[in-house]
Amino acid sequence: MGPVSRVTPAELAELAEKHEIQLVDVRRHDEWDEGHIEGAVHLPLETLTAAADMLATDRPIVFYCKVGERSKMAADAFAASGFDAMDLEGGINAWKDAGKPVTTPGK
Repeated sequence: MGPVSRVTPAELAELAEKHEIQLVDVRRHDEWDEGHIEGAVHLPLETLTAAADMLATDRPIVFYCKVGERSKMAADAFAASGFDAMDLEGGINAWKDAGKPVTTPGK
């Protein structure tokens, strides 16, 4: 098994627009509340293993966090378990730096 694929913000935006992926935010609750990518499912890293049965098996999963460290761990672990898993290069910080939108609950 080779390294997990990393997607850029531009690639993620294209995949998400086509509904070709499941997007999973693995950050803490306070980070999620500060803003997240539209359409993402929130599964903090510490709950991810228990929530594995909630994840898509019919399309790739893209994990993201703040800068890409936690999401890379998640993608590596899920890829090793047979999932088609990727992570967002640079995390939500790179997403925002690329001018991509975030949504904030209740605002």
